[in-house]
Amino acid sequence: MALDPTLLSIIACPQDKGPLLLVGDELLYNPRLRRAYPIEDGIPVLLVDEARDATDAQHEDYLARGVDSSSQ
Repeated sequence: MALDPTLLSIIACPQDKGPLLLVGDELLYNPRLRRAYPIEDGIPVLLVDEARDATDAQHEDYLARGVDSSSQ
């Protein structure tokens, strides 16, 4: 399920308030903090406590596959 483009244009990281990368339909990623926020059933879970830290390999993968959510 794709996220609504309007939602993507205004969504931001709850921790540093910066833009996020959309990685597939699976997560939103903050490359500055290396934190990944899951998307469950088409709904972004933007809770700091639910974010996962990215390994170096995941970071590179997310950057390669990610699309700036504010440009959607």
